[in-house]
Amino acid sequence: MPNRFDGKVAVVTGAGGGIGEAYATALHAEGASVVVADIDEDGGARVVAELGERALFVRTDVSDIASTDAMAAATMAEFGRIDHLVNNAAIYKTMELAGLTNVDLDYLNRFLSVNLLGALHCTRSCLKPLAADGGGSIVNQSSTAAWMGIGGFYGLAKAGINSLTINLAHELGWRKIRVNAIAPGPTDTEATRTQVPEEYRDSILSSLALKRMGEVGEMADALLFLLSDEAKWITGQILAVDGGQTVRL
Repeated sequence: MPNRFDGKVAVVTGAGGGIGEAYATALHAEGASVVVADIDEDGGARVVAELGERALFVRTDVSDIASTDAMAAATMAEFGRIDHLVNNAAIYKTMELAGLTNVDLDYLNRFLSVNLLGALHCTRSCLKPLAADGGGSIVNQSSTAAWMGIGGFYGLAKAGINSLTINLAHELGWRKIRVNAIAPGPTDTEATRTQVPEEYRDSILSSLALKRMGEVGEMADALLFLLSDEAKWITGQILAVDGGQTVRL
């Protein structure tokens, strides 16, 4: 298959490791120029060094609209356009474990400003260039936790991402901007290994139709499809890439 993203520019937030790194790597391999936008300077710089040409690291705090505005401006200064935005950044690996009724409210506000509002901030910052040259595409990072009634404020944020995705799809469709989301199931990343103790993994895997952990490359395959012209009449959808963890009729 020819490179689907030759000449295109993609911004991937939270691309300094994990699934975000896989997203950036897959887009770059198919010809895109990639902006690695992450608050983690060491991780972001490492990914860009490994990608080589057509890659730029921009330190970005997605909870801060001034920072996301600067991210978009740096992208335009370097590459002159933005075709694709991947809103992947989230607090996950270091996430505190608490319920909705006992989580510290200052922490909750910070968490939601990154894991929910961060996607909106980046969309607003990148909107004008995304709408130029015939439109663009956005993929937000959701999670199966949005539907499962687990995960407390993590699930709350991801349910919000689903709603944000649907609303933005309708709000931006006239600008020829498509907006979809990926909801990964249990995926083998360092962050998941940190958050989910090994003794719980067997019970999680036994509940899946395909009884294994997902791989970051499988998330990247879904991303490439949703961003590409192969999905040019798909918008407002949340694609579960989860080995059959969730069933929605």
